[in-house]
Formats: sequence, C-alpha cells, structure tokens
Amino acid sequence: MPESLRHFKAEIFQALAHPTRIAILDLLREGEMTVGAFADHLNLEQANLSQHLAVLRAKQIVTARKAGNQVFYTVRDPLIWKLLDLMRRYFQKQVGESMAMLEELERTEERR
Repeated sequence: MPESLRHFKAEIFQALAHPTRIAILDLLREGEMTVGAFADHLNLEQANLSQHLAVLRAKQIVTARKAGNQVFYTVRDPLIWKLLDLMRRYFQKQVGESMAMLEELERTEERR
C-alpha cells in the first residue's frame, strides 16, 4: 500500500477520533442539519460544535450548504456510515469476547 494512502486513512481516522464527531455523523443519518440543530441534539455550545464541524469539513467527510443565514451540513458520502457500522460491529465483537473471557474466569473461580 502506498505511503500516501496510509497517510490519507490515518487522517480520516483522526477526524473520526472524537465522540462528538461520531455523534454528528450519526445525526446526519436523518438528513442535513444546521449548527443550531446539532447544538440542541448534542447539548453543546455552537463554538465547540463549529470546531468539530470544521474538522469534518477539512477532511471532506461533511459538506456545507448556505441558505440565507443558515448553514446546512450533510455527509459527503454515505459510505462513511458503513465504516461506522463496521466499527460498531467490531466493538461489539470485542466486548462479547471480553465478556466470555470474564464469565470463564468467574466459573473457574467458583470451582475453587
């Protein structure tokens, strides 16, 4: 794999490496939203939210459309949701394996 592709992937994962940015993308599954709508749903100040949106815009994960004094955000490519869904499945699998290991440890301890 070319170094440039590894670098690109790392930058995308860095952009996704904050719970607020994941929450923004999850909200956008419902359709485009304004900063105010995000602020209401996520209970965040608009300044903080704007910083997160700027990161997502800089990596071209979301796009912005201005209408009057409102800016509407949308996901640039719905494939990002498939990535997030795969990560959720990966997380669930990891948690499931950890739970199974803990249950096995508990059974071993009970036998002692």
